[in-house]
Amino acid sequence: MKQIKKMTQMELAAFVHSHLRKLGVDVVLSGGASVSLYSGNKYVSKDLDLINIRLVKRQKIKSAMEGLDFLERGRHFVHPDSEFIVEFPDGPLSVGEEPVKKIDEIKLPTGNLRVISPTDCVKDRLAAFYFWGDRQCLTQAVMVTVDNRIDLKELERWSKAEGKLREFQTFKEMLK
Repeated sequence: MKQIKKMTQMELAAFVHSHLRKLGVDVVLSGGASVSLYSGNKYVSKDLDLINIRLVKRQKIKSAMEGLDFLERGRHFVHPDSEFIVEFPDGPLSVGEEPVKKIDEIKLPTGNLRVISPTDCVKDRLAAFYFWGDRQCLTQAVMVTVDNRIDLKELERWSKAEGKLREFQTFKEMLK
């Protein structure tokens, strides 16, 4: 097995995910790390948001992470040999008011990793722009859209359901 200090962000995510899955903890990668994945690291995130989709008790997650030599620091877990931090936000796994529609599974040498789809990744970033005015997340949504097959009709439908069609137009203008 590859040493943790030599693992890429996604290899570490797959390693942690596979370990947790064996212990009955179901998580899905979301947030900035999914942007890193789908943008080919044009955006770099130093954290891994593994959404706890079955609402497993924190103590079970803590015990599992300690089994990998991660230490709990506030709401994050850190490993002495890694620059990446791991966080376990509670579910539900959603974007805005809707559940995530598609979860992809990626096979890596360190294990399998479940991650939100590129289209749901864009929704996640657009939600931060729509509701908090986060322009960096708008830029990330554009990065992911340019590098992946994104369902723009679904994005428009979702944006309308969120009451954010005007903001969606801003996103479309940035794609030009």
